[in-house]
Amino acid sequence: MATATTEPVWLIEATCAPDAAESRVPFRAEHLRRFVTLKEEGVVIEVGAVADVSASVVMLRAPSADAALEICRQDVYTKNGIWVELRVRPFNRVVVAG
Repeated sequence: MATATTEPVWLIEATCAPDAAESRVPFRAEHLRRFVTLKEEGVVIEVGAVADVSASVVMLRAPSADAALEICRQDVYTKNGIWVELRVRPFNRVVVAG
């Protein structure tokens, strides 16, 4: 029988610029490459945009809220005005074992 525990992680909601669906295009490949690498390293758990591209959600492992935010601040989307606001909250991720 499976058991569940929780893992403390960070949930970041990144508000996108109103024109993000179009303005992200030149930066999308670089953005995706970086997040693939961060997922492979075990830093990022999940990342994606809502269907209308008004926001993105990033779930990641970091030692602090500031460290979690810094990962997103260093992204090409933030540096080029695609992500215009970042909000971070602690999140208890359910982990199922067995």
